[in-house]
Amino acid sequence: MKQTNEKKTNEKQMSKKKYDNQGQKKQPENMVQARIIEVQKDWFSVGYEWNGSYQKKPARLKASVFYRSQKEDGAELYPAIGDDVRVWRNEQGEDRIEEVLPRRSWLSRSNPATSGQTEQGIAANFDVILLIQSLNQNLNPRRMERYLTVAWNSGATPVIVLTKADLVEEEEELESRVSQIEEVAVGVSVLAVSALTGEGMEKVKALLEPGKTFLLVGSSGIGKSTLVNALAGEELMTTSEIREEDGRGRHTTTHRQMIVLPNGACLIDTPGMRELGIWNAEDGVEGAFSDVEELAGQCRFRDCRHEREPGCAVKKAIREGRLPAERFKSWQKLQREAAHQAKKLARREASRRK
Repeated sequence: MKQTNEKKTNEKQMSKKKYDNQGQKKQPENMVQARIIEVQKDWFSVGYEWNGSYQKKPARLKASVFYRSQKEDGAELYPAIGDDVRVWRNEQGEDRIEEVLPRRSWLSRSNPATSGQTEQGIAANFDVILLIQSLNQNLNPRRMERYLTVAWNSGATPVIVLTKADLVEEEEELESRVSQIEEVAVGVSVLAVSALTGEGMEKVKALLEPGKTFLLVGSSGIGKSTLVNALAGEELMTTSEIREEDGRGRHTTTHRQMIVLPNGACLIDTPGMRELGIWNAEDGVEGAFSDVEELAGQCRFRDCRHEREPGCAVKKAIREGRLPAERFKSWQKLQREAAHQAKKLARREASRRK
């Protein structure tokens, strides 16, 4: 009987140690908060903030948590560059990432490696997303509409940066190319810059507020690395020459990393993306095509398909030249893609609940 009472007393004492005076569960010793500042496949570096910068250290994932969640929950719980995480610090070796903390913004795409069947996380916890295209042959308004869709869906503020302005010799041609992007970038700032000559760079630098995080996104060979070097004021990223045959640079960024600028602003650089399939981005379509959505709301019939229905405000705007037919088709295409993804996610969720 005495041994039983002693056992119960010991169990109560052990239980008390797990909770603080307010009844909250205590964190294990050596458990701290950090931020993921570099990702190379399944290899991570975490940063511990120190005097406005980050102390960098390699870290591995707690396998029992993350590899199971990756199979069951997709990319939602899997760490990405910019994530705030709970980390167990190991003074003798690699730290261990235990948990991803709630995100304030999130950029992802349908994973090209699985033919769009799963989600691939790109970055988290950024305030502004800089959508990069170059002003030479890379310029593509339809591609920019797709990038804007994903950007508006992320929860951050999009800004468009058009690089390599020095390659456009005629001022009228430069204005024309910038105008093409402005027409599809409703409510979004568009900046034309040259990192080589410095043209327009002051406007980009003015965006970089201390304490905020800026995500750079674009396809390969558009001058992201050159732009980062110009913003940092030093050669941090490897750059390459432009190919004469197509005016594109060679892809140089091979992994995701965070760079802390001298003023305390953070840049997240990502590899160029050949594909950007949208994932769960119905809200993003509304944000990227607010002009078309507004017209659609003016149609006589709520279920107007914008084909031959009478009183269709969208078709009227196209006939009068107020809405380019190409933009309308792009809106329809991304709407269908978003709806298809939403159905797939709903089926997956229903299957999980069974």
